Amino acid sequence: MLRVRCLRGGSRGAEAAHLIGAMLGRSLTGWVQRAFQSTSSAAAAQPQHAFVEEHVTEPVHQECPVCSYNEWDPLEEVIVGRAENAHVPPFTVEVKANTYEKYWPFYQKHGGQSFPADHLKKAVAEIEEMCNILSHEGVTVRRPEPIDWSLEYKTPDFTSSGMYAAMPRDILMVVGNEIIEAPMAWRARFFEYRAYRPLIKEYFKKGAKWTTAPKPTMADELYDQDYPIRTVEDRHKLAAEGKFVTTEHEPCFDAADFIRAGRDLFVQRSQVTNYMGIEWMRRHLAPDYKIHIISFKDPNPMHIDATFNIIGPGLVLSNPDRPCRQIEMFKKAGWTIVKPPTPLIPDDHPLWMSSKWLSMNVLMLDEKRVMVDANEASIQKMFENLGIKTIKVNIRHANSLGGGFHCWTTDVRRRGTLQSYFH
Repeated sequence: MLRVRCLRGGSRGAEAAHLIGAMLGRSLTGWVQRAFQSTSSAAAAQPQHAFVEEHVTEPVHQECPVCSYNEWDPLEEVIVGRAENAHVPPFTVEVKANTYEKYWPFYQKHGGQSFPADHLKKAVAEIEEMCNILSHEGVTVRRPEPIDWSLEYKTPDFTSSGMYAAMPRDILMVVGNEIIEAPMAWRARFFEYRAYRPLIKEYFKKGAKWTTAPKPTMADELYDQDYPIRTVEDRHKLAAEGKFVTTEHEPCFDAADFIRAGRDLFVQRSQVTNYMGIEWMRRHLAPDYKIHIISFKDPNPMHIDATFNIIGPGLVLSNPDRPCRQIEMFKKAGWTIVKPPTPLIPDDHPLWMSSKWLSMNVLMLDEKRVMVDANEASIQKMFENLGIKTIKVNIRHANSLGGGFHCWTTDVRRRGTLQSYFH
């Protein structure tokens, strides 16, 4: 590769010569230099510049701003989602399969419209305060772009409106110095990546790897249009039989169905993550990382981090209401399994897109600090008994949009190295 270097002084002509020379290579060196000399002649007042033709065989070293291998190394930079302009997704088959029957009238009434304005305003304020607290704890906070999610869009296969950029954990996963964009499985989230692209491009320019998983068409064939859900019993039966609303028509996955522990990542087949999506990730990350499929007694599996949340090396929160069917392999590996206490959130608080177990959807700032719900005294005590300091934040209204602290964030950089924790 040819590099044209300006040794002293500076001008726009020098910058142009540097850029063109780097892009076009050796064969155009003479043309580039003549172009610069012409520019210099026209601007005689500018100082003279000398050029050196430099062959670069190795990239110039620059510390990558993206690096994270697990869920607990010291957190240095994080993306926090936005509640602004959040819209209720249209009540399509994949949304119905992921929501509880008590909230179906809400979706039928508000699908395609904004979430209730007063509730949304409170959620926005809570997330702003969460960002302030993270900054106070020494974490750099980045945010996605505000987007108008009300706009209707049409592909050759479907028509939908948007949803939000509230949960970066669902769409972005950092593995080492690589940012992976998940393909997603809800039609309302098809263009969600647009809110994060300016940030991702910035990270890419500074040295991060950037991979976008194959974008699904989200054609009708991706979904079981007759998915027979009427009761919780139906959900339990279907999940036990390995039947989900998403088919194996094409790869799909949400990043939040994966959880990282160094060289080992754990994933569940869920309503939004199919085996083709898991296989794509397995091949993409091999041989440096190993993907383990685990499952739970869960009537509505969607996102692993309110069911199985790894909070330290060999330390995991395991939801007692959704026991892991492979828990023995973790015990044999010497891991400590902690069952979090029953959540305290009131029954009348709306949780349109999630369960009460967001109480265990915590964000580790490091092995000895955790961001936890200010209203959940019992889980605070559990962490304190584990020797972990609790950073208490109230995001009760933000919970209603479908996530806790882990969901509302994607860690960009944690200070640590790649290690094995699962043997």
